[in-house]
Amino acid sequence: MDSKASPKANKAQPPAPVTTFIRLDKKSIVPSLFNSPPAFTITRFQGPDGLPHRITKISSVPALLVSVALKSLPSTSYRVWAGDKLIPTPVVRPFCSNVVDFGWQPGCWAERDFDFVHYSVPRVGLDDIAEDLGFGSVRDYRSVLLRDDLVVAQITKSVLPFIGRNDGLSVLALDQFSLILGAHLLQKYGVLQKAGRSSRGGLAAWQKKRAAELLQENLHGQIRLSEIAHECGLSVSHFARSFKISFGISTHQWLIQQRVERAKRLMKETKMSLMDIALQSGFNDQAAFTRTFHQLSGASPGRWRRYSSATRPEN
Repeated sequence: MDSKASPKANKAQPPAPVTTFIRLDKKSIVPSLFNSPPAFTITRFQGPDGLPHRITKISSVPALLVSVALKSLPSTSYRVWAGDKLIPTPVVRPFCSNVVDFGWQPGCWAERDFDFVHYSVPRVGLDDIAEDLGFGSVRDYRSVLLRDDLVVAQITKSVLPFIGRNDGLSVLALDQFSLILGAHLLQKYGVLQKAGRSSRGGLAAWQKKRAAELLQENLHGQIRLSEIAHECGLSVSHFARSFKISFGISTHQWLIQQRVERAKRLMKETKMSLMDIALQSGFNDQAAFTRTFHQLSGASPGRWRRYSSATRPEN
């Protein structure tokens, strides 16, 4: 890998991704316009009593809106508009998807309880992925309503448990997530100029070392993927692909492994409490630490520590 920075590596850092969980109740004031920020966003929008009126979603930047239903709705209880044009819709089935451009001025209304996950995906990020994959410019994206998309459904199922939680996904994980979703939208719905090219090259040795250093210094995950890519002289999507080729896993997965390894060292070498070890290892709380540690190690931190102490050779 050439050590010279690519022109795109010096672009301004994109806005930080955002996740929100909006739960409506009878006292909620529902605006007619929902303005999405100029960043990759994930919003879970839930209302047990439906919507009192039609709402329209807008974005301050060119972007795609991807909506995924989490529960069924009869066709008579759900409406979709493009501007002022009412679009016929079938029955809403769990995990079916809408993919539309915000330029549609998409509007919706639900008569009864609903639960959706909405993704706002800025076109500038999609354009960067397209350029890195060799697709050239993307003229447009095909719009679909209430279609089965197994990839989007699986992506949504994987992120759903983290929306609205105190120990939700870090900005690094969300950056990685936006690339995965963006690449899928590009290849499935993009009107492309040419076939893409696959890149098989990993990071150069110095890039691997620098990326590992930065991740180790930011175990809480509060570093942007764009920051690491910039340090390595690469665009974000190019860096993410090259990192996975070099390390076999994504940056977020590698970071999680490093958190667990640091926790193991602290449990072996210190008498710190598990709560302090969790915080020192990049976890937001002990519950998240215990859950992740058990997933990767097959035992709870307390049990692992007791077993490690029992098997440690005496001096």
